[in-house]
Amino acid sequence: MPRIISANLNGIRSATQKGFFDWLAGQHADVVCVQELKAQHDDLTERMRAPDGLQGWFHPAEKKGYSGVGLYARREPDRLDIGLGIADIDAEGRYLRADFGALTVVSLYLPSGSSSDDRQQVKFDFLARFLPYLRELAASGRDVVVCGDWNIAHQEIDLKNWKGNLKNSGFLPEERAWMTQLLGEEGWRDTWRQLYPEIPGYTWWSNRGQAYAKDVGWRIDYQIATPALAARAHSASVYKGEKFSDHAPLIVDYTE
Repeated sequence: MPRIISANLNGIRSATQKGFFDWLAGQHADVVCVQELKAQHDDLTERMRAPDGLQGWFHPAEKKGYSGVGLYARREPDRLDIGLGIADIDAEGRYLRADFGALTVVSLYLPSGSSSDDRQQVKFDFLARFLPYLRELAASGRDVVVCGDWNIAHQEIDLKNWKGNLKNSGFLPEERAWMTQLLGEEGWRDTWRQLYPEIPGYTWWSNRGQAYAKDVGWRIDYQIATPALAARAHSASVYKGEKFSDHAPLIVDYTE
């Protein structure tokens, strides 16, 4: 039963010190997508590059200590795309695609718009330019799963304090409408919500107040898949037994 894990590490070096790779060693994952590396290639230790039977590939941001995505797998991909081929997006290290036979796995770190109006516009621009790539993936005839931090809570069930966030980045009407289109007319499937229609499944908690302790969270980390693959999603879980980051790992098991 293939297991795919997605985890925003909020710094791979920090997450390593907090035990992420020790935990990962016992998960028997086939593919692991990580986001927010906050590290360059030279910063990665041997264990960060190839932890416990996995091999890693990385797309760091040009800016040090910022963004970046990676992907681990048990075997070499048949195809590896590092970046989208869009200069300003690729400078921030937000997309890595790997093909394994008929399966395509993408590690994605969609921009946040919470820091300023300018960054929110960057996010909107990303959404507009990313959609054609998602259409191309959906039309490829392959089994595709896009794993990562999408920085959008789609529905009211996806964040605890939805009423207080109606005008905040991550729950804006335009962002939610984009996600509705993706999961509607574009034909993609949200694996967690398909499996668990009524379980919130939060994956991120603010560091302010006692959000984590009180479980005042957001579900912004997803495994979004093409229909045939999503139909094979057997079970999913969010791991909160240890805290490696302000996000928790999302684990999905798929049948063969």
